[in-house]
Amino acid sequence: MQRILTGDRPTGKLHIGHYLGSLQNRVKLQDEYEQFIMIANVQALTDNFAHPEKVRENIEELLCDYYAVGIDFTKSTVFIQSEVPEIHEIFIYLSNFATLQQLSHNPTLKTEIAQKKFESSTPLGFYIYPLHQAADILCVNADLVPVGRDQAPMIEDCRELARKFNATYVVSALHEPQALFGVSKNVPGIDGGEKMGKSLGNAIYLSDTEDELRVKIKKTKSDPNRKSPTDPGVVEDSTVFTYHDLFNDNLSEVEELKARYRAGTVGDAEVKDRLFVAMNRVLTPIRQRRAEAEGKKAELLASALEGSQKVRTIARGVADSMKEAMKIKF
Repeated sequence: MQRILTGDRPTGKLHIGHYLGSLQNRVKLQDEYEQFIMIANVQALTDNFAHPEKVRENIEELLCDYYAVGIDFTKSTVFIQSEVPEIHEIFIYLSNFATLQQLSHNPTLKTEIAQKKFESSTPLGFYIYPLHQAADILCVNADLVPVGRDQAPMIEDCRELARKFNATYVVSALHEPQALFGVSKNVPGIDGGEKMGKSLGNAIYLSDTEDELRVKIKKTKSDPNRKSPTDPGVVEDSTVFTYHDLFNDNLSEVEELKARYRAGTVGDAEVKDRLFVAMNRVLTPIRQRRAEAEGKKAELLASALEGSQKVRTIARGVADSMKEAMKIKF
């Protein structure tokens, strides 16, 4: 089986954007690949170092979300980044093959520095995290890395580092991973924002109750120019109808609602009520499994720690092959 490396930063509960963008696919991939799922708690500290308790608590939240969506801890190897010190060793070896200029041109890093207002004072740990991501991938010599298209430069940087290392020492110690692209567009926030985000206050979480889901759907953006249910409405820029397309498997109902909305024969209230029913149908089993996971936190953490030991063994082999190539293995 080919190996897949994926993961999340433990900075909060996961939402429906994560579910459609990656979690749903991970459940499928775990039967087709040797899948490794990393909880990137060291990376999360790069901009949460003053609040380590937040990162620690969110490790358990991630584990519960993984269980809730159907990730099988006996099929997928879930591990915790801080428990695999070999990653940091590999990172140091890779750092000889990266330049500050190369990191400074990373488009994702530039965007995030601006978003976090780090332009005048960028923490070094944050600045170098793209290089650390390469070490994450190479610690298991992953063949594939599921990412959004905006993360393609990070995968290419990782490939270049592996290529440089192998060429310098005339070895084949490191694999050149391929990007595995998922959904082509982000799930919008309930406010109509282009992206749903934990820090934006516009997310529907996998752990939301039925009442919380209902309230959030009522707040979800529809056609802002429509003043009355009898006014013809626009569905193309409506987050409500985007959610219908994503979650409502009754396609005839969706088309009927769109036609009536355009004709001005259905109100926002009915469209949102129908959306609640469709989304709740999808999210109810996830919500139930997540409630079950709350009572299994110790068991899930033990599985992740066991997975970390498995990854340590693999990563130790990668690090040793690098040491041997560099003539520093004694």
